[in-house]
Amino acid sequence: MRKPVMSTKSTKETWTAVKRTAHDRTSRTKRKRLPPEKRTQEFVEKAIEYFADVGFEGGTRGLARRLGVTQPLLYRYFPTKEHLIRQVYEQVYLSRWEPEWEELLRDRSLDLQDRLSKFYHSYTDAIFSREWMRIYMFSGLRGVEINKWYRELVEERLLKRICHEYRREIGLPGKKNAIRDKELELVWTLHGGIVYYGVRKFIYDLPVYEDKSSVIENALEVFFKGAESTFRKRN
Repeated sequence: MRKPVMSTKSTKETWTAVKRTAHDRTSRTKRKRLPPEKRTQEFVEKAIEYFADVGFEGGTRGLARRLGVTQPLLYRYFPTKEHLIRQVYEQVYLSRWEPEWEELLRDRSLDLQDRLSKFYHSYTDAIFSREWMRIYMFSGLRGVEINKWYRELVEERLLKRICHEYRREIGLPGKKNAIRDKELELVWTLHGGIVYYGVRKFIYDLPVYEDKSSVIENALEVFFKGAESTFRKRN
């Protein structure tokens, strides 16, 4: 009896499947050779891309699929999704935080407006990126802790300091407990307006005035011309 002859198409499909299996085996072998700390870093970097693309509705199963590993293997490195989110927060937000910002805001050898100018130029250089902006917005929409952690950090270490230094600038008591809610809200308005420039550019892909330096200087000029009356009001 004559043996059936495989068609050219079947032969190609079989060969493609063999190559794919070999490639997958090679990829797994290469991944197994990575030291644990490097593999953890690889997973965190892919998680940053993943969450920036799809938000926090994307689960660990989808992330594992993107990584090309099993979900149980991912859980060996990150016991919970919250543990992974904390790692993402540390890499995207805390690693970009510069202690020099706080030192700069306290440096009274410089005029306060100059201090704020230097600070916001450095701060926006650090945060104006697609992953920073998108993860921050997604986390706020989904109630993920990243947004809360970072807001608290900004308010306590930066914005209250700006309030404190501005009160001293105009001759008001400079103690931190003297800061009123409306004063802090005004500084949030300054800060939020500058950050929103990045939101328009990196979230909405809208055309923006590309001279970021002028945007910052204009925002500070408006703040310093109008803030004093609000700070001096008794109510």
